[in-house]
Amino acid sequence: MDQQKVDLFLMTSGKYFEGYQLASIKEKLTKLDDAKLLQLQSVSLRDPIIMLIVSLIGGHFGIDRFVLGEVGLGVAKLLTCGGFGIWTIVDWFLIMGRTREINMQNFQQAMY
Repeated sequence: MDQQKVDLFLMTSGKYFEGYQLASIKEKLTKLDDAKLLQLQSVSLRDPIIMLIVSLIGGHFGIDRFVLGEVGLGVAKLLTCGGFGIWTIVDWFLIMGRTREINMQNFQQAMY
């Protein structure tokens, strides 16, 4: 893939991934052909900051886990009222990292 396209992808989508993952993403994108670019642009990436806001507002009901696609954890969080509040507070600190992990998994699936 052209270096300009790689840089553009990293500029627009870099916030969705961890910092240490960006080098491997850049390497994979440079080896990729242009036909896969459209497929990569259609990948649904979640914004970690938006997920933090969702967790702060609706984390007690497991909405943050439902949005990430973790239905089992969402149901468990809903039935226990956010783990009696403890799980909700822990998720406030972990949800952004988990969002970036899921974004990386979605990116890797789109690559192959």
